[in-house]
Amino acid sequence: MITRRHYMLQGWAALILALGGLPCAGAQQPTVEVAHYWVSPNERKAFDVYRDAWKGLGGKWFDLPSKNKLAEVNMTTDMIANGYPPAVIQWNANRESMELASMGVIQDMEDVAAADRWRDFLPPNLVNHISYKGHIYFAPVGIHAENWVWTNKKIFEQLKLPVPTSWDGVLASAAKIKDAGYVPIALGSGAWEISLLFNDIVYSVYGPEGYTRLLAGGDANAAMEPAMLKALDILRRLSVFVDPARSGKTWVEATLSVGRGRAAMQFMGDYAKGELEQAGFMVDKDFRCTLAPGTSSIYFVVIDAFAFPVSNNEQVRRSQRLFARQLMDVKHQLAFNRIKGSIPPRTDIQRSNLDSCGKTGLALISREHGQVYAQSMLMPPQMSQGWIDIVADYFNHPQISPQHTQRQLADVLAQK
Repeated sequence: MITRRHYMLQGWAALILALGGLPCAGAQQPTVEVAHYWVSPNERKAFDVYRDAWKGLGGKWFDLPSKNKLAEVNMTTDMIANGYPPAVIQWNANRESMELASMGVIQDMEDVAAADRWRDFLPPNLVNHISYKGHIYFAPVGIHAENWVWTNKKIFEQLKLPVPTSWDGVLASAAKIKDAGYVPIALGSGAWEISLLFNDIVYSVYGPEGYTRLLAGGDANAAMEPAMLKALDILRRLSVFVDPARSGKTWVEATLSVGRGRAAMQFMGDYAKGELEQAGFMVDKDFRCTLAPGTSSIYFVVIDAFAFPVSNNEQVRRSQRLFARQLMDVKHQLAFNRIKGSIPPRTDIQRSNLDSCGKTGLALISREHGQVYAQSMLMPPQMSQGWIDIVADYFNHPQISPQHTQRQLADVLAQK
C-alpha cells in the first residue's frame, strides 16, 4: 500500500520540478486542453454545455479524458512533469487539493474571483474549500452528494411500502420487494458503489463526530471500535438483496434498472438523477429521492471544480481566466447542473429552477454544519482506494469475517 506521504512526495514533487518547463501558446485564439474524468453518457452531455460555450467564443477545446479520478491525477502529474501541462484540470475541491495551491503548482484565480464578485454568490463554507490563504484557486461548477437513495415510485406504491428511514426499515422493505419478484437494491459491479452504501451506514452508526474522526482524521483506533462491527453487520445483511447478476454491469445500468421498474432502490450519488432524467424518467413521477437512513440532515458533498496549472505565458493565462468566467456563468451553471444531476454552487440561482432533490441539497449546503465531505474527498486517493477495495471484498465474499475486515480497515487508516 502506498502511504499518503509517499503519494504526496511522488506526485507533487514532480509537479514542482516541471514548473520551469511550461509550454508557450503562440496563437491568439483562446485554446485549452481540459483534463477530466467525465466519461459517462450523461456526464459527457453535461460537459457539452461548457464545450459549446467555449467554441461559441471562437475558442479551441482539446479533451483529455481519463477513466476515473485517480487515472486523471496520474495523467496530469505526468503531463506537467514532462513539461506539457493542460491549461485546465478537473479537480475535487477538498483538503488534499489545497496541496496544489500551497506548493504553487496551480494559478491563483483571485483576480477573476474578485472582479466577478464570486464571494457574493458562493456560500462562505464553499469559499473556504476553494481558497488558500484567503485567495481563491478553484472554480466550482457543481455540488454533488453521495448519500442519496433513489427509489422506484411504482414498486413502493404497489407494495404499499413507505420509503425506509432506518436500516432495519431498508432490510424489512428489501425482503418484501424480493418476495414480490423485484431486485431490492440495484448495484453495478464497481467496488466504489459498495463503498458509497457503506459510508452511509458508517455515518448513521458512528454519528458526525465519529464519521469525521474515522474518515477525515484517519484514526485507526476508531476503526477498531464496536461501532465498526455493527456497520459491517448491516452491510453484510444488505448484501443478500442486491442483483445476483450484477457482474460486468455499470452503475448507470443499475440506475436505469430503478427507473425501468426492475429494481426498487439504489444508494448512489445524485449523478444518478442525471442519468434517470436523461433516459426520460421524472423525479416525483417515476422515482423519488431521499437521503440515506441516519443522514437526513447532512449532505455528503463532492465539489466538482476546476484548477489551472501555473503558466508563465500570458496567452495561456488569458485563456484560463476566460475559461474560469465561462465556468461560473449563471446560464452555464444552471444548464450544466440540470443535466449532471448536481446543484449549482451559486446561491443566486433561484430555487424555482431546482427540483425537489435540488432544493433539499441547496438547503443543506446553505446551512452551517449541513454538510460533510464524502469519503472519497476526505482521504488521499491511494488510501481511499484501499478502503474501497477492502469494503468491496467483504461485501462480495461472505466467508470474510467482519473482524478480519475491521483490522484491514484500521491498517489502511494507519498508513498516513
